[in-house]
Amino acid sequence: MLVDTHAHLNSPQFSKDRDGVIQNARKAGVTRIVNVGTTLEVSRRALALALAQEGVYATAGVHPHDVAQVEERSFTALPGLLLHEKVVGVGETGLDFFRDYAPREVQERVFRRHIRLARETGLPLVVHSRGAEARVLDLLEVERADEVGGVLHCFGGDLEQAKRGVGLNFYLGFGGTVTFKKSSSLSVALQVPPDRLVLETDCPYLAPVPHRGRRNEPAYVRCVAQHLAQEEGVPMERVSERTTQNALRLFRLPGR
Repeated sequence: MLVDTHAHLNSPQFSKDRDGVIQNARKAGVTRIVNVGTTLEVSRRALALALAQEGVYATAGVHPHDVAQVEERSFTALPGLLLHEKVVGVGETGLDFFRDYAPREVQERVFRRHIRLARETGLPLVVHSRGAEARVLDLLEVERADEVGGVLHCFGGDLEQAKRGVGLNFYLGFGGTVTFKKSSSLSVALQVPPDRLVLETDCPYLAPVPHRGRRNEPAYVRCVAQHLAQEEGVPMERVSERTTQNALRLFRLPGR
């Protein structure tokens, strides 16, 4: 039993076979998928898919790449979406100082609004960070995000930043990068407290070895679990069990 804690099933890459991709995941033992919202409209579509598919859940928020186009109606509408029982998190939100598709001051302002919205609703945050790990942690601390916690998705920081994130009541999400030879993600993942690590794909991006370079999908979270188990020297079932329990606890999903 596995959980993909971060997928983008509403991406155009899945437009022709979305239902089949979800079926592939189930066959691979992925019993739950958290489908992430990146704009108001994508968040609405994520909820619609969650309502149509058993085991699929949604989050609602605005990705830092898209915050330059944010209108006030997004924050007027988001609280209503977050009330639905199949919406389990606030985001994807955060900072991206690598691409800088939006002015940094705008990214920070919108990120702060997401954190406050999470505190108001009691839902966990789904946080994106690229080239901005220290600043993300600073803002999470200043805005008291530890009151709700969440996940630092596709974690790319160093071990000290990982420890700081855990200290702020956050889980750390790891996906295909742990299978990449030149990535530092694996060494960090192996040192994260076992009760604070969750698995993800970030599909359709970052497919793990042996699928690297192709479209990623939720079924491939099994490759991530297998690789971590191999590197840790434990049975794959142990990694699956504890990361599943972590994901259920993080997003308050039904089941065991």
